[in-house]
Order: sequence, then structure tokens, then C-alpha cells
Amino acid sequence: MRAKILRFSMCLFAMLLPGLAQAATPAFDPAHLSRAVEQIGAFQRAHALIVARDGKPVVERVFRGPSLDTPVNVKSASKTIVDALIGIAIDKKMIASTDSPILPLLKARAPAGLSPKVGAITVDHLLSMRAGLERTSGRLYYGRWVASPNWIQAALSRPFADEPGGGMLYSTGNTHLLSAILTDVSGRTTLDLAREWLGKPLDMAIPAWTRDPQGVYFGGNEMAVSPRALLRFGEMFRNGGMHQGTRVLPESWVRASWTARTRDRHDDGYSYGWFITEAHGQRIYYAWGFGGQMLYVVPSLAMTIVITSDSSANFIETDYHCALQTIIGDGFIPAAMNQRFNEPSIASIHGCNVVQGFAP
Repeated sequence: MRAKILRFSMCLFAMLLPGLAQAATPAFDPAHLSRAVEQIGAFQRAHALIVARDGKPVVERVFRGPSLDTPVNVKSASKTIVDALIGIAIDKKMIASTDSPILPLLKARAPAGLSPKVGAITVDHLLSMRAGLERTSGRLYYGRWVASPNWIQAALSRPFADEPGGGMLYSTGNTHLLSAILTDVSGRTTLDLAREWLGKPLDMAIPAWTRDPQGVYFGGNEMAVSPRALLRFGEMFRNGGMHQGTRVLPESWVRASWTARTRDRHDDGYSYGWFITEAHGQRIYYAWGFGGQMLYVVPSLAMTIVITSDSSANFIETDYHCALQTIIGDGFIPAAMNQRFNEPSIASIHGCNVVQGFAP
């Protein structure tokens, strides 16, 4: 009898939980929210802003540039999308697990004469930017890498700067290798997979984008999605991989993607395409593309924020990132909590500082 009562009580609590969570979410502080929106719009490079609570837009603004339904280049925020495709491929048994070594998955693409260490690189290492290979990103490396005749071979042939599974070495080449793996294990292009696995269920238009010289779609850059589509993608993660009652992504992949595996140059956590920080006790998961293409998900506040920007404008990337992280952490977060804070948030402190020893 006691066991039945306990089970009934647990079921009743589970039924009430969504309502309790909604009731516990405070209304936005309108003045604080308006100020944060104005601060974003004051940047001449800022294009669009969406702030949503429980999936419903609270703010939708186009300061300049394309409409909210027009696909725009989200730069490295597309790494988060490619990494989600890997999660679906694993769920479909096309890839055994994140612990799978990458060389067997790349089939005939790997060149001869590679370092034996390459054989120790796993899918997890690529997803979490811990492959150990010299980076392909950053002003010292990126241009030479994309000018090479074979991006995959060039990424795999780089010298090792750390051991596989070591510290974070942010590299677009890692995500491009994941795109090649998706192509080879499925027999289809990354574009086809993105359109079928994410585009259809999320009503997300994905135009064709850049390919490497061998025809592999660029993994981790140049993909275009609209701000509203990016919001739906973030909301799908916030809802544990579900969108309007449809399972898009395994819930276990959401948990894995939001579990920090390393630290980035700002001392934020990083996992499978997502950076992780916090502000005033609220955990923030965010995708980050060059020039200010940002997707923020704050599950505890049922809030998702999208920012798109002009990536061609002249600016210092770290300065703009500092500004955006400060407005998110000390503007939108307090507004959503309907509270005021005297101390700066961890998000703003981390966003405005770079850990010594990280390459630009």
C-alpha cells in the first residue's frame, strides 16, 4: 500500500511539475529588458535579435540587414548543427559511439604516412576540440588550410600540439572531418542529412553551402540558417531534443552536448559544439559563430536568445564577444529573473578576458 501511495505521489508531482516550473518563472523586468535590447541595437554590426520565453518570442527585432526568416551565414555556430547530426548518426547506428576511432570511419580519405597518434583520435575528440592536432582555425592557420588542395588530408597531416584527448585546440578542421565522416557512413552529403534530419522536423531551410575540393560540405563554417530557424534549433535542445511532439535528437545527446569536457580560451566550458558559462546562478549554453552569430539557451529561465551580426565589418572579435557576453549576463539574465545585481556575472568576466597561453 505504501509503495502504491508513493508511486501515485510521484506521478502526481510529475504531472504538476510543468505548471510549477512555469509559475516559478518570473516575468521580465520591462525596463531592464528594453535597455538590453537597445544596447544590442546600438552596435552597427548587430543585425537581428530574438528573445523567447517558453518558445514564444518576447522580442523580435531587425536592426539592419536581412529579415528574421532569411537564411544568413552563422559561421562557426554551424559546428553545433553538424555535431547534432553526429548525435543522430550514432542513434541510427551509422557510427558505433563517440569513442569510435576516426580513421576507420574516414575510409580511403586518410593519406599514407600519418602519425600513429592519429589512430588514437576518436569522434569524441573531434566533437570536443581535443584531437591534439595543430589547429586549422585562427589567423595563423585558417587561410593556408582552406587554400590546400585536400582539406581532409591537410587536417589529418598537421603536427600534434597536444595528445589526443588533451586540452582544447579549437579547430574548424575537426568539424570538417566530422562532415566527411557523416558523408562516408551514410553515403549521402552533409547537406542532404541536415535537410532531412533537422530541416524537415524544424521547418529549417538550409541552402547549399561551400564544399571542399573533394566535394565534402564545409563542416563548421559557411552554413546559412535564418534567425527564427536557429531559435527553433535552440528550443529543440532546450526541450530535450523534442520539437512539437516529435523526437528530433536523442535526449542523451542533449545531455552529452551540455556536459563540459574541456575549457576554452575564455575559461568557459566546451562540449559537443556548445560553450557553457553562467550568470547569477543561471547556466547558459551557447553556440558562437565568428562576427557575433550567437545562440544562447538558458533552460532554468526557459529562455532562448538569437543574435546575428555583420561578420564582414571591421572589429576586434574579442571586444564584440566581451560586449555581447556582458549584455547577456548582466542585461538579459537579470531582466528574465526580474532582479538587479551589483556584481558582474561570470559570463561577462569570462567573456572579457582571455586565458594566457591560448593562441589567437
